[in-house]
Amino acid sequence: MVMLFMGLICSVASAQKPAVYPAKGQSAQQQQADDGACYSWAKQNTGIDPAVVAQTPPPATGPTGARVGGAARGAAAGAAIGGVANGDAGHGAAVGATAGALAGGVRSRREHAAENQAAQSNQQAQMQTYWRSYGACMQGRGYTVQ
Repeated sequence: MVMLFMGLICSVASAQKPAVYPAKGQSAQQQQADDGACYSWAKQNTGIDPAVVAQTPPPATGPTGARVGGAARGAAAGAAIGGVANGDAGHGAAVGATAGALAGGVRSRREHAAENQAAQSNQQAQMQTYWRSYGACMQGRGYTVQ
C-alpha cells in the first residue's frame, strides 16, 4: 500500500523530489521505510500533500464578460465619434463595438495568463516547502540529500 502510494507521489512530482543517497549504508528496504516515514512527517509538518498540489487544476478560464463590456464601451464611443464626424452614428457604433470586443478579448486573455502564472508560482512554492521538509527528515535519518 505504501509503495503504491509512494509510486503515485513520485510520478506526479518526481521532477522536484530531491535525490537521496544512503550515506550510512542503509539498505533499500530501510530507505523505502524512511522515505515513507519522511513523506508522512513532511506532509504533517507542512500541511502540504504533494499529490494534491500536483493534481490541482489551473484556475478556470471561463467567460468573464470582458468582450461584451469592451464591445459596449466601443459601441458607445464609436456612436458618439461617428455621429459627430460624419453623421453616421450606427456605422461608428459597429466599428467601435468590434474594436472594443477585440480589446476586451485581449484584456481577458492577459488576465487569465496572469492568474495561471500566479497559481503555478504558488504551486511551485508549496512543493519547494514540502521537499525542504522532506529533505530535512531524510538528512536526520542519515541520508545525503541534493
